[in-house]
Amino acid sequence: MELLSVSSSCSSIQISAVNHYSCCCCNTPTLKTARSSLLLYPSNNNYNNLSSSSSSSSTGWFYTHKISPARRLSTTTHTRHSIWACSKVDSAGTDPLLNKVSHFRDAFWRFLRPHTIRGTTLGSLSLVTRALIENPNLIRWSLLLKAFSGLVALICGNGYIVGINQIYDVGIDKVNKPYLPIAAGDLSERSAWFLVLLLAAVGVVIVGLNFGPFITSLYCLGLFLGTIYSVPPFRMKKYPVIAFLIIATVRGFLLNYGVYYATRAALGLRFEWSSPVAFITTFVTLFALVIAITKDLPDVEGDRKFQISTLATKLGVRNIALLGTGLLLINYVGSVLAAIYMPQAFRRNLMVPSHVILALGLTFQAWILERANYTKEAISEYYRFIWNLFYAEYALFPFL
Repeated sequence: MELLSVSSSCSSIQISAVNHYSCCCCNTPTLKTARSSLLLYPSNNNYNNLSSSSSSSSTGWFYTHKISPARRLSTTTHTRHSIWACSKVDSAGTDPLLNKVSHFRDAFWRFLRPHTIRGTTLGSLSLVTRALIENPNLIRWSLLLKAFSGLVALICGNGYIVGINQIYDVGIDKVNKPYLPIAAGDLSERSAWFLVLLLAAVGVVIVGLNFGPFITSLYCLGLFLGTIYSVPPFRMKKYPVIAFLIIATVRGFLLNYGVYYATRAALGLRFEWSSPVAFITTFVTLFALVIAITKDLPDVEGDRKFQISTLATKLGVRNIALLGTGLLLINYVGSVLAAIYMPQAFRRNLMVPSHVILALGLTFQAWILERANYTKEAISEYYRFIWNLFYAEYALFPFL
């Protein structure tokens, strides 16, 4: 019998059924009435109060069986045992291999830090799209596979950098980010090492085979900077200024310059800066610096416990949030001014209002954070909003 619903309260248990021969996977005859709804009443009061309403409410395919008081206890016990047996069979019948695969897939996805993958993916797609818009006569379908392989390589590099950071930050993450797979015990350190080395190797091979020595050297530089950021004895994340510069360089300059260079090379063109690409590279590099500054805001508790020196632990959460907000507002003011004074390079009617709206949204989110007195939940929401602004800029860029 396939159970459609089981709802219970202090007065009744309702079981709806459509197949009247057997319960789930077990061949236990339980209910022999097709498309029926059984109401089992444990007390006479409930039975008397509900019987009339139950009878009047049974319409169409559904009708109600009233069970005599003498059979209520045995029927209820039998039904409960049937439900328990069905659930045990379902649980026992689940393929353990599928469970392991599903568990690993979930842990691996969290290990990759999805919000960083979205930023990398949007950034690369945005820059490729811009290069193609600038040279529509050179578009060829054969470039699609190359572009896809480049995106896979970027995701592998991103996964290596965030993964190796989790390996060396597991103690801190147990305080700040207990949901991450190593800290949560969902992924062993040995498995994590295997994954980061595999991701780095796959990324380097893809880039080396498809994009030439110069882009390969830029890619390896990004991996190297990601390594010294987290790995002792370097562990540059202990030094706030150096840590900020590493993040801004990798996520800002190297990503934008490298993707645009590789796209133009694939189109058979020499590299040259265009005003929009120079704009987005500058904008995102400063934005990545803000992300580097504000990413420590939700982690102050763990950083203090493990004596990790950050601007947030030194200057305080409020001051760093105000600093990040101020730098981003400078970014937006600069965008509006660029559109006004360089109308030949940008679409002023889109660039000005869109950045004004984003700046207003940022100001409002900072006001909410102030009103919430910088609680951990409000700080996390503020940090998520900053990432959403980051995504929005890349989404707008091809059309500016």
